[in-house]
Amino acid sequence: MGGSFNQVLTQKLAGDLKFSQHARERLKSRNIELSSTDMNNIQNAVNKAREKGARDSLILMPDLALVVSIKNNTVITAVDGQHLKENIFTNIDSAVIV
Repeated sequence: MGGSFNQVLTQKLAGDLKFSQHARERLKSRNIELSSTDMNNIQNAVNKAREKGARDSLILMPDLALVVSIKNNTVITAVDGQHLKENIFTNIDSAVIV
């Protein structure tokens, strides 16, 4: 079985939701740990965006923003609340507020 325990656990908690290397690095460098509730909320947001035909969505949580490729079911990047100010998100076609 490949990957670290945390990677495998994260993937199992998220269902088919994957995290790009960039997103994993962002989460790790900013000490962001996602709970099983967070993962469920993210997956639900992805499912809602998919139902509406979205391709690339911004998922906004209270202290976290994620850009997700809905088609690939992959979190592309993550930004914590402290770094949200003055950020510009491009190449998205939808936003889901959790």
